[in-house]
Amino acid sequence: MKQLAFIIGLLAMGIAHSFGQPKAKLPVVVDAAGKGQFKTIQAAINSLPDSATADRVILIKNGTYNEKLFITKNHIVLKGESEKGVVITQDIARDIWRCQGNADDWGVATMNLRGSDITLQNLSVINGYGFHHKADTIVSCQVGSEPATQKAVKNTGHQMALRSFQTTRLKVLNCTFRALGGDTVSPWNAASGLFYFKDCTMEGGVDFYCPRGWAYAEGCTFICHSKEAAIWHDGSGNPDQKTVLVNCTFKGDEGFKLGRYHRESQFYLINCSFAATMANAPVFQAASSTGVKWGERVYYYNCHRTGGDFAWFANNLNKAKTAPVASQINAQWALDQQWNPMLN
Repeated sequence: MKQLAFIIGLLAMGIAHSFGQPKAKLPVVVDAAGKGQFKTIQAAINSLPDSATADRVILIKNGTYNEKLFITKNHIVLKGESEKGVVITQDIARDIWRCQGNADDWGVATMNLRGSDITLQNLSVINGYGFHHKADTIVSCQVGSEPATQKAVKNTGHQMALRSFQTTRLKVLNCTFRALGGDTVSPWNAASGLFYFKDCTMEGGVDFYCPRGWAYAEGCTFICHSKEAAIWHDGSGNPDQKTVLVNCTFKGDEGFKLGRYHRESQFYLINCSFAATMANAPVFQAASSTGVKWGERVYYYNCHRTGGDFAWFANNLNKAKTAPVASQINAQWALDQQWNPMLN
């Protein structure tokens, strides 16, 4: 019996490789207070091999991490101890970043992604620029070989908490993303982006949730600090690309508009709730848009506004391609069966 108990104990600890089972890989622990393997999240990411076929888990203890993160590796899981307890924050204005001579957006966000198969869970990711800069900032702006000029950077300009590039199969659970300016959450991959958000809070200015590709958000809260538009979509990579929002809540400043688009897009809003402060303004094509060939594609089902509904978000799923019913609209449907985030 003692020998059997010993063997069971080895199996429980994940070290019974001599019995034909590989040793379990323990998560990497980050603790800003120094009680983990690393004090910074970026150091933990850098410690992992460049390639992998299975997820590598980084556990992040509660604390404030003043870091700008870069993730170029695949199969990374950043799992916080608690959503409000783990705060990753930087102050970055996209206009200043570009004026400093940076050719693209790599580094413009608090969290910058190029890897795929990434999971974020129980985190707060903040771009605090607009919250901390109350007045315009005057900067010397150098763009290419042109002579430098002075530029006034407003605290409501582009401020990204998350910006992705080639990333696909991004899963985000119980996370908060905050900025005062636009484009707070920018998962961008117009060719093959697959993005899943569940039970998240997103806050920002114009177009502060702006996926490119296929996106599904469920149970999320959107807080808008702009009278222009809260959500945006780019579905120009494929006629079936769409942004789907289910059981989501929208609130914000008096007169905020729900959404807009510049390029080909497709919106589905199912069982969503709108605050009384939302303007009587349908999702619209922006004046600066160069046109769309697939037409306006904005669909609603069972959405309601505090203080009374507007006619423009009446049920119209029957006008969408294949005329789907609300009960069949889930993550796999939204992502065109290309990925089931429930299996990861």
